[in-house]
Amino acid sequence: MSHKVTFAGSGDAFGAGGRFNTCFVVDAPDVRYAIDFGASSLIALNQAGIEHNSIDAIVLTHIHADHCAGVPFMLMDAMLGAKRKTPLIIAGPRDTVAMLNDVRDALFPGMDVMKPKFDLQFIEMDVMKENKIGEHLTVTPYPALHTGETNPTSVRCEAGGKVVSYTGDSAWTKHMPALGKDADLLISECYFYEKPIPFHLNYPDVKEHWDEFGAKRIILTHFSREMMQHKDDVPEECAHDGLVVEI
Repeated sequence: MSHKVTFAGSGDAFGAGGRFNTCFVVDAPDVRYAIDFGASSLIALNQAGIEHNSIDAIVLTHIHADHCAGVPFMLMDAMLGAKRKTPLIIAGPRDTVAMLNDVRDALFPGMDVMKPKFDLQFIEMDVMKENKIGEHLTVTPYPALHTGETNPTSVRCEAGGKVVSYTGDSAWTKHMPALGKDADLLISECYFYEKPIPFHLNYPDVKEHWDEFGAKRIILTHFSREMMQHKDDVPEECAHDGLVVEI
């Protein structure tokens, strides 16, 4: 059975090209999950026509604002406005709970006194192992090469017999062939077109390692201003906000 992937947000941290922060929504037969949930994700979901209450799980690659800071906004609306009733799982790397609490307290001081009336579960995932996220989703995180304080990971998500992998923010690592092997979709960041930059993949990196990814389909995302200027010049499939693909 085919799955649908919606690129609600496909941009970088700085809104290059007017794009929203990272937020990919995957519809599998028995679960709807989001990969990352950047600060602008509620706006992005509204633009895409997706109710955040319909998301069963959020998988975070690392704790940078453009990948996780939408979570407090979502939780506050789930408690106050959207009146969520169904369970929600938020999964991320080690220290996710403590670091998300810091994000929450910075964005909404006093929010810690609010208690959800729905079942809210946090899972801090072990790297290099399969982690069960509810009944229908399994996530294997791999170490990523990014800002160390964020506990960065790349994630391989499996549900309903399909695999969606995402490099997250990361330079090339020895784990990426395992991340992408036979994945139905690999989402790869491609931050710059020419300029090398630490802790990220750029277009030459992606081209150099294309065959090593081993995925059935690859879509490029997380473009800088420089990469935005070349997005129509590259032959590879590129994400944009609102893109919907079936795998």
